[in-house]
Amino acid sequence: MDNWDEVRTAYQVARMGTVSGAAEVLGVHHATVIRHIDAIEARLGVKLFQRHARGYTPTEAGEDLLRVAQATEDQFNQLVGRMKGRGDDVSGELVVTSLASLAPLVVPTLSEFQKTHPELIVRYLTGDRLFRLEYGEAHVAIRAGAAPDQPDNVVQPFVSQEVGLYASKGYIDRRGKPTGIEDFANHAFVGNDDENSRAPFSQWLRTNAPAEAITFRCSNNFTGAEAVRAGAGIGFMARWEAARHPELEEVMDPLPEWSGKLWLVTHVDLHRTTKVQAFLTFLKEQAKDWLP
Repeated sequence: MDNWDEVRTAYQVARMGTVSGAAEVLGVHHATVIRHIDAIEARLGVKLFQRHARGYTPTEAGEDLLRVAQATEDQFNQLVGRMKGRGDDVSGELVVTSLASLAPLVVPTLSEFQKTHPELIVRYLTGDRLFRLEYGEAHVAIRAGAAPDQPDNVVQPFVSQEVGLYASKGYIDRRGKPTGIEDFANHAFVGNDDENSRAPFSQWLRTNAPAEAITFRCSNNFTGAEAVRAGAGIGFMARWEAARHPELEEVMDPLPEWSGKLWLVTHVDLHRTTKVQAFLTFLKEQAKDWLP
């Protein structure tokens, strides 16, 4: 195949399903897209698409082309991500990802690091999905839970995040503190809306509190902490976070099984680069002051 423009066009038509959609992605006229499709089908002697009123549907041959082109694009994205991380100085982009609930710790650290390296552009990506380091989506990931086991990643233990059970003073004034686990049925709790959450404290709460007592349910730890502070019920918070809010009180002694580990994850191709190593060293030093 000596005309990669036609391959790229066919890939986008298969991906988007319409000529107009492919034309928009490629930045060309729709007539160019049709010309490329006609040309590659003539060259290969096979139909890549079934034309219909709603758009273009890949044939079996078209599906084969889509798979190969997708793998090629992924490999190019991976290469670009690795190349962006190389270099002997700390400049360009630094992409760091973590859960949004860690932002109060991570953002000041990133800001201080950027002050030391003013040519650096920081991209801080948060969310529940795992950003793919192997495709260059991030240079450094801070992850919680069990040790990550994705291939080709360098995984380092970072810090343990101690977790406690808290309520606002307003809630305690209204309803008091539980006298023990056996008293949980007489209280209201803030919990995770995902019954399959793997967080140790979420599993513990669902095991030890009646389902009807978990009256305020949230999709992530950040909103859960807001609900606890607002007096919606008793809930779990990282102890470093609770220490920032004097209106909160711990309602029982913390249990070891509530706590979880944080991990630093980098891709093996970027781990030894100057930029990544400089940030990891700075991050580990800053983290010494994170926990109360």
